[in-house]
Amino acid sequence: MPPIDPTKKQLTRITAAPYTVPYLRAEVEALGFEIQEEDAVGVHIGASLLDCMPLNLRLRTAQHVLWQLTRFRCPSPDALYTSVAAYPWETLIANDGYISIVSNVDNPKVTNSLYPSRVVKDAIVDRIMKKTGARPDSGPDRYQTVINLFWKGDRAWIYLNTSGERLGDRGYRKLPHHAPMRETLAAAVLMAAGYDGTRPLVNPMCGSGTLAIEAALIATGRAPGLLRSNFGLLHTYLADDDAWREARREAGKLKRARELGPVPPIIASDHDPSAIDAARRNARAAGVEQHIEFVECDFADTPMPEAPGDVVINPEYGERMGEAAALAETYGRIGDYLKQRCAGWTGHLFTGSRELAGKVGLRAAKKTPFMNAKIECRLLRYEMWSGTRES
Repeated sequence: MPPIDPTKKQLTRITAAPYTVPYLRAEVEALGFEIQEEDAVGVHIGASLLDCMPLNLRLRTAQHVLWQLTRFRCPSPDALYTSVAAYPWETLIANDGYISIVSNVDNPKVTNSLYPSRVVKDAIVDRIMKKTGARPDSGPDRYQTVINLFWKGDRAWIYLNTSGERLGDRGYRKLPHHAPMRETLAAAVLMAAGYDGTRPLVNPMCGSGTLAIEAALIATGRAPGLLRSNFGLLHTYLADDDAWREARREAGKLKRARELGPVPPIIASDHDPSAIDAARRNARAAGVEQHIEFVECDFADTPMPEAPGDVVINPEYGERMGEAAALAETYGRIGDYLKQRCAGWTGHLFTGSRELAGKVGLRAAKKTPFMNAKIECRLLRYEMWSGTRES
């Protein structure tokens, strides 16, 4: 089998959280790639390993970028071992490296979910040992080379996880505070809200500041992957230092040009001083502290910029942090805040409680589904008309 060609276009799977694929698709297409397949948790494109570099650096809603190494008929665990061991792993992974295997299996012959991962790991390290005289370490940590197995029925696919750790782990959230929203989910919520960085954004109840920080990254054109230095593709023999530096340089060019003027206001407020402290520190780590105004106050007293824009609120909803009954009054006050302070703005409420959402007392113009961990949520859109709406 010839050495692996990093310039060859291979089927590449980009994964995302449930309900966020439409936003991932838009991002991928904006980068010039054609979607070949799409499902509930990802898209497939044709891409080279070099293409995977800008995908990892620039995508805001993706979880992992998986580059297909091989596929084969796989009727049994023995066939899995044989086919994996036939691949030239010694041309990909150093014998003093570290590998982690992630498996997604739908096969009636497999009852132990950990067994396929062990088979793949054994096949890889046995092959490298046979060819080089030493074998890499392995374990659950995903900080170096990560290999993904998808095995459905009698077919199997092996991917190099070019991301390694989740792309949502940007590296800026030093102080997570209480029940923080994942970075990739925050980016998708902002995209669903129609936020593109050209209008003001107000984020009451900001918590650790993830929504405001992701908004600032969007508004400044900063590629989120530039916030971290460790990616799975860098821990292989296929890593091209010159190509990686060029990909980072190109991603850095996306920053908002100075001649476009200042970033529209982004205001994040919270009544909890520890939340404001965490949000400010996280924004500093992300390099966007100067673009966000942090205010310690009750959400209803959040200062509003003169020009209208988007209000995005992510309150507690009784599942993890507070009891729903105790929050009913808060949701009623959110409705009052939107009506009294946000005329001419577009309001957005992210919640996992339909009952509490009903306490807002406003009719949502749009309801967009999301999953926050295992909680089904909705982003509710409210058009807060200024004056009398014309029919």
